[in-house]
Amino acid sequence: MRIFKLGLNASLLALAVAGGYLLAQQGWGVGSTTAGAAPSAQAPQAMPVPVVGVVKKTIPIYLEYAARTEAIRNVTLRAKASGYLQAQPVSDGADVKEGDLLYRIEASDYQAALDQAKAQIERDQASLEYLKSSLTRGNKLADNGYLAKDGFDQRRSAVRQAEAALAISRSAMRTAEINLKNTEIRAPFAGRLGRNQAPEGTLVTSAAGTPLNNLVQLSPIYITFNPGETELAEIQQAFAAGTVETEVIIPGSDEKPRQGKLTFIDNAVERNTGTIAARATIDNLDLSLLPGQYVRIRLHIRELPNALMVPQTALGSSQFGKYVYVVGKDNLVEQRVVALGPTDGELVTLTSGIKEGDKIISGNLQKIFPGAPVQPLDGSGG
Repeated sequence: MRIFKLGLNASLLALAVAGGYLLAQQGWGVGSTTAGAAPSAQAPQAMPVPVVGVVKKTIPIYLEYAARTEAIRNVTLRAKASGYLQAQPVSDGADVKEGDLLYRIEASDYQAALDQAKAQIERDQASLEYLKSSLTRGNKLADNGYLAKDGFDQRRSAVRQAEAALAISRSAMRTAEINLKNTEIRAPFAGRLGRNQAPEGTLVTSAAGTPLNNLVQLSPIYITFNPGETELAEIQQAFAAGTVETEVIIPGSDEKPRQGKLTFIDNAVERNTGTIAARATIDNLDLSLLPGQYVRIRLHIRELPNALMVPQTALGSSQFGKYVYVVGKDNLVEQRVVALGPTDGELVTLTSGIKEGDKIISGNLQKIFPGAPVQPLDGSGG
């Protein structure tokens, strides 16, 4: 057994020597190269990235709020004369002009009262003319001593009483004319009618002021909103300096923002909410905006000069806040933590972290990291 083990070890040794000789002949020495040195690590390839320059310009500063439309005038049309409702010449929901006839109340009684008042005036005028003539004759008789002073005073008193009676009759005629005019309900301003509340044939009364309909002015129209007290000082300063232009945006509509002006700021802050009521006024010539409608309003407060802006798509987020990637020295990526300011379209103002002349990386942000080599593609991303 011992002789067998010695023979096996000798065989293994011979095989190892032969294998080493073969490797040496083929130049496959362990840990060696042709140059006799270790291979070097491959350098990372530069990532092509689109870059844009920092835009420097003056931009408008806006404050934006949720808002509601509100009618400047919204009145309930009520009967000012008693009688049966005779006609409604204008249909419900119609747009009317100032002075248009909306309702007519049966007017025969009022026309008769006016005719009676006119007849009373004619009678009083005839009586006054006779008494004035009698006073003139009495004056001559009194001068000649044919009429006692008491008789003359009676004639003069009768003239004055007749003049007063005529004045009363004329007042009664004006009242009758007003009552007759009140049988026609006309639009006090241009607007849109609502739903009729008294069908034809209804007995309406002036004492109760029977409601007939409501009329709403649609143009111009108010835009009411509630800015917070923290923004109040800035809004008041702009309002005091001159006209504050506004833009009204209609959600769900493709039309351009409607232009208007800030016209009112309330005189007290709401204690429970910390907001204050304010409103703008805009034209609504197409009458498409209705009271109570939800809109958004932007107030042009001031201009911000020399704003440094980059595309919003160039922004990234981390636990430290917003950042941008900048092409640094030797085309290596630098990460800059930035502070955001107002936006203007697709651009956002950066108030810190960048300077004019920086090259901002605007694409492939997920494929790069601080210190990574990049190949800037100038003008890409616009």
